[in-house]
Amino acid sequence: MLHSSPRLLLLVLLALLAQLPARAQQKLLTMEDAFLNRSLQPENIRQLSWIPTSQDEYSFLRTSGGQDELMRANIAGNLRAVVTLNELGQALQAAGAPAVKATSFPSVTWTSPSSFVVTRASKMYRVDAATKQASLLFSYDPTAENVELDPTKTRVAYTKAQNLYVSLAGRENEAVTTETNPTIVNGQAAHRSEFGITKGTFWSPTGRRLAYYRMDQTMVTDYPLVDISITPAQVKPIKYPMAGDKSHEVTVGVYDLESRKTVFLQTGELKEQYLTNISWGPDEKSIYVAVLNRGQNHMKLNQYDASTGAFLKTLFEEEDEKTFVEPLHPLVFVPGNSKYAIWQSERDGYNHLYLYDLTGYRKPIQLTKGAWQVTNLLGFTNKNQEVVFQSTAASPLERQVYAVKLSAGKVRQISQEKGTHTATLSPSGNHLFDSFSSTATPRTVGVIGVDGKLKQQLLNAENPLTGYTLGETKLVTIKAADGSTDLYGRLITPPNFDPARKYPTVVYLYGGPHAQMVTNSWLSGGNLWMQLMAQKGYVVFTVDSRGSGNRGSAFERATFRQLGTVEMADQLRGVEYLKSLPYVDQARMGIHGWSFGGFMTTTMMTRSPGTFKVGVGGGPVIDWRMYEIMYTERYMDTPQENPEGYTQANLLNYVDKLQGKLLLIHGTVDDVVVWQHSLDYLKTAVDKGIQLDYFVYPGHPHNVGGKDRVHLYNKITQYFDEKL
Repeated sequence: MLHSSPRLLLLVLLALLAQLPARAQQKLLTMEDAFLNRSLQPENIRQLSWIPTSQDEYSFLRTSGGQDELMRANIAGNLRAVVTLNELGQALQAAGAPAVKATSFPSVTWTSPSSFVVTRASKMYRVDAATKQASLLFSYDPTAENVELDPTKTRVAYTKAQNLYVSLAGRENEAVTTETNPTIVNGQAAHRSEFGITKGTFWSPTGRRLAYYRMDQTMVTDYPLVDISITPAQVKPIKYPMAGDKSHEVTVGVYDLESRKTVFLQTGELKEQYLTNISWGPDEKSIYVAVLNRGQNHMKLNQYDASTGAFLKTLFEEEDEKTFVEPLHPLVFVPGNSKYAIWQSERDGYNHLYLYDLTGYRKPIQLTKGAWQVTNLLGFTNKNQEVVFQSTAASPLERQVYAVKLSAGKVRQISQEKGTHTATLSPSGNHLFDSFSSTATPRTVGVIGVDGKLKQQLLNAENPLTGYTLGETKLVTIKAADGSTDLYGRLITPPNFDPARKYPTVVYLYGGPHAQMVTNSWLSGGNLWMQLMAQKGYVVFTVDSRGSGNRGSAFERATFRQLGTVEMADQLRGVEYLKSLPYVDQARMGIHGWSFGGFMTTTMMTRSPGTFKVGVGGGPVIDWRMYEIMYTERYMDTPQENPEGYTQANLLNYVDKLQGKLLLIHGTVDDVVVWQHSLDYLKTAVDKGIQLDYFVYPGHPHNVGGKDRVHLYNKITQYFDEKL
């Protein structure tokens, strides 16, 4: 028997102790971490915004002495405090605000180099940045929704029920509309927020006039949602226009705040058309609207007289007889110029910038060109001789910042690091906030010049996941089912990966239009649930199939009139790639997605039966005939025009093909993909004697949010653990 010396025992003990801190640091994610723990998201700068000065000053919030403080700086530095949260509270109270101790800084909007406005308890205050004194500007209804501040920051528009109101000094809660029919809605986003529509009010540059949507839904069928929060439960119907049915009718009103009168734009006799991408001319004399037919294959950019509503002229038209036209961005005028404006279009196959002479004397100039997408127009620089934008020119996985002269020519790149840049141009056009991340960089924020040079580094966020046991994430490229198109994927392998082992695999997918799941950004566009699954011993994979966003019209429109078919073929190429990996257990493959991803999950489980052992589909479209007109008819035409496509995509026709285990999940008051989709699927399964699993979230709309999201993903994860 060997006897250890005291010295040897001491060395062994010290070695063990030395390992303890390292092991203790290797933490595992919890579901609460994945969805509720904000400290695991990369640090950011709160309320970073430009101040309207020629010196390119900016402000942001920081925490000092346990409370928020508004700070101010310029490109040279000169950091100084503006006001603390306590000081702001005292100033607002002195101006008549309720004596309520605020726990967070209100949203700050600078109106000049010397003052900003904030809102508290539905009252708008102006705060003098030098004296720290506040003054009440006006109040508005505490129940107001869709509140929008005008460009001069002296008035707001808002909605209440179906009506529109304005508030300004001396004229508070003034009714713009007095509609008594709740199915005729004013001032809210129209056309179910398709076509880039995000709001329903549009202030003129000086705030003298307000354009707004009036949406008449009286002819649209009621759809019942049941509120079970009260007893007995109550039916609360919504207006939901389904593909092929009657659509709502929209007009655009213009309210003049001086005359207090409204005129309506004379947009023609067609009732079922889409009025999109509304913009004001800089001189406020004209309003420009992209008018799209219901078939969504013919768009006119029309000019209207803002005083009378009269139609003036059609500036240009876009038409696509084979697929569709999809205007997503309003005209953007060159500053100080009512003659020249930029229009974004996919007319050459990719979203690019076109400079228009609105007088018609010069032909439009295509400013950008190539097999890449402009993803955001940021503004103008170089005395308004250049336009600044973000695009995928470097790679579909990246977003870089560029500039090009309005006379066209070579595009120059401003941002540099490979990855994803999100930028905001300063009022002078000379500098940008550049927020950057990549697969290796959680987040950096800097001020860069339009020459690309770094002026100030404002943030280098530390990796918030240091100390957690994470799997390896890598970006992969595979070929689509057409054999030539590149598809980009994200592959996550478990921590302590052993290539000799066989791992169960979960495919997460979306696959629908305008979405991109895989990027060169932090976590490669993934989330912490995927890392949690990797910790549990799963390989997690995602691929952006054809039909998804930011790859040009041919890529996105490959699915036209046949949703689900091309996407399935590409996802099967992803499956082939996974099967080529020796460590993927081909007998234990699962799939999960929500919304369009729920549709694709159910598609894969039944139109390619046996490929996946387990599927979890959330909020799934089952029958496109029951989805909304605006979205569905763009990609599928109407059921009357494309009966074969609707039949092929209708998942009720494949219920009896199900192999493996399928869990469907739905919110009971889903107003996007109505509950009937999965209920019809469940009824068909019962009728055919097919077993599947089902779970509902009472009172939840399309997405299960808040603390219940932890419950949702515990449910999903448990299902994979048990069945896979």
